[in-house]
Amino acid sequence: MLMLGAGNANAQLLNASDNVPAGAVIYSLPQTSIVLKVDVAVKTFTAGPYAKYAQKYLGVQSKSVNSQDCEILKIEMLPCVEADLNSRVAVNLGTIKGASANFLELCAQGLVVTSDSYTNAPTSFRFNVATNPFAKGELVSTLDNVTTTIYKSVKNDAGELEQVPIQQTQIVEKNIDKRAEETASLIFKLRQKRIDIVTGETDATYSGEAMGAALAEIARLEEEYLSMFLGKTTVTNLTQTFDVIPEAGGNKLMYVAFRIADQGLVPANNVGGRPVVVELEPEKMSSLPSENNAVSSKNRIYFRVPRIANVKVKDGQKVLLQSRMPIYQLGQNSFIPVEALIK
Repeated sequence: MLMLGAGNANAQLLNASDNVPAGAVIYSLPQTSIVLKVDVAVKTFTAGPYAKYAQKYLGVQSKSVNSQDCEILKIEMLPCVEADLNSRVAVNLGTIKGASANFLELCAQGLVVTSDSYTNAPTSFRFNVATNPFAKGELVSTLDNVTTTIYKSVKNDAGELEQVPIQQTQIVEKNIDKRAEETASLIFKLRQKRIDIVTGETDATYSGEAMGAALAEIARLEEEYLSMFLGKTTVTNLTQTFDVIPEAGGNKLMYVAFRIADQGLVPANNVGGRPVVVELEPEKMSSLPSENNAVSSKNRIYFRVPRIANVKVKDGQKVLLQSRMPIYQLGQNSFIPVEALIK
């Protein structure tokens, strides 16, 4: 129970089951959340439809299996102070002149909790929709005109039956081996055309910008044809953030922040990836006055002194980032005379 005395400011640490005293200002002691901002590149390899024919027609080896790989490009670590809703304090400022206004100004960083709130922030898709880089179709015709000869029995002038050949043309789908062969032929033709332009062995005359434009277009077409054999690699850059909140008063000093999977970064509770951990090494801290040895139980305000910790972000044994930062919930709760804060 929070007692109110004339001219006194009394504070009380609240338990979860305590009722909020009437007329009291409720504020929370601070805690530190470690925010990790991570930039990654997700490389997606899509095998070409003619991958198994690369050795046969081009003389090179090619991967025939799709794959993904995630690489961390940059990582930032930022300590953020927020209200610890498990450490609430009820303070009755009594009749001290100007106490309410000055106290609220003192806690202007958001540690005074007056009510639940929700920020209606806009949402957006974090991951791009996967697409097929070969969806626009193959670069050579997939159809072919095939002429076949059939024989039809007809009567001749003598009334005898004889076989008359009749040619019939129909459109059929080319097999993939044939399409790969034609695409390889186009690659070699483009290379020969480039040599002819550079050496001048061509009927057309190219010079200056015209030659550069012609060679650039030939290079573009060759790359497009080659991708049908060698595949395509697309790189998607993503930025993700993860929060780690160290436990107050606990002995747990290592936390899984996120995991690295082939398709990108995944949350800590997704066991399908390699863990990246945040490791804390708290420094020694001298004892502060506590409630048990307080000279007086009146006219004091509770506050929290952070403990400095060396924080490391590690991927296995590799240290990606480390820094010293204050961690409030690993520190100590103490008090200060209200006269030192409110004048």
